[in-house]
Amino acid sequence: MQEDRWPRIAVLGAGAVGCYFGGMLARAGAPVTLIGRPAHVGAITRHGLFFDGLHFQEQIPISASSQVSAVRDAGIVLFCVKGQDTEQAAKSLAPHLAPSAAVISLQNGVDNVERIRSAAKIDPFAAVVYVAAAMTSRGRVKHSGRGDLIVGDLPGRAAQDGDRQRQLQSIALLFERAGVPCRVSENVEGELWTKMIINCTYNAISALGRAQYYRTTSNPWTRAVMAKVIEEAVAVARAAGVRLPDVNMVETVLKISESMTNATSSTAQDLARGKRTEIDSLNGYLVRRGAELGVATPVNQTLHALIKLLEESA
Repeated sequence: MQEDRWPRIAVLGAGAVGCYFGGMLARAGAPVTLIGRPAHVGAITRHGLFFDGLHFQEQIPISASSQVSAVRDAGIVLFCVKGQDTEQAAKSLAPHLAPSAAVISLQNGVDNVERIRSAAKIDPFAAVVYVAAAMTSRGRVKHSGRGDLIVGDLPGRAAQDGDRQRQLQSIALLFERAGVPCRVSENVEGELWTKMIINCTYNAISALGRAQYYRTTSNPWTRAVMAKVIEEAVAVARAAGVRLPDVNMVETVLKISESMTNATSSTAQDLARGKRTEIDSLNGYLVRRGAELGVATPVNQTLHALIKLLEESA
């Protein structure tokens, strides 16, 4: 892509993550189309996207549609749907996707790229998302922490395809140009697992305790539970052959609350709205994978079960 020109960008799934990154790109001048639910689309079409950021509050003019066909002619598609909607969204996307378009999965969990490939023969890049954002009402996104990305190819692709690597570098530069820190990782699998471990540690406990991140780690009882979640997750990752970063994972994950003090987990947000959560792709996934590998995960199993109970009540 030329330095002075933006590719057309479509965001499939105009929730908090999609609106944050789509909004940042549009604010920088990129032609962006948000694809989401009619209620949000209507508000954005009428008034633009209201972006309540850490450093600015702004009404951002941006295109919006409730039709997946709006991805046509897009050079980049940000795939931002919830994990439970991955297969259906991929199947809906495939007929409208330009042959040369790059698809980037900005989703929680570690298996979405594989599921997209299997469902629709689309070969996406993986992205690890670090942002605290929430949709506060129709057409309004609030940003309360971080806002950076790590992108890469999963094993079996990155070392074999120079074109994919060049494309990744261009994607990273695109986000950087829009004020979104983005780096390319040669071990994005390990980065995805690290992010999932963070989500497994914070999401359920934040939701069950109705607490922002800083409160979950400052409370000695929940902090001890969170440490057990991390230890179980690391054991599963090692048994699965995942190359995690060479850090003390308990210290690293618990320290995240310092940069996302006011964050409320997406699990808590979903439950508050009476929606299904992504817990099956987080703690639930760890429990299933641990069972396959012979690794016990009793704390993750407990958190998964309690969130499933709350889902039924909601």
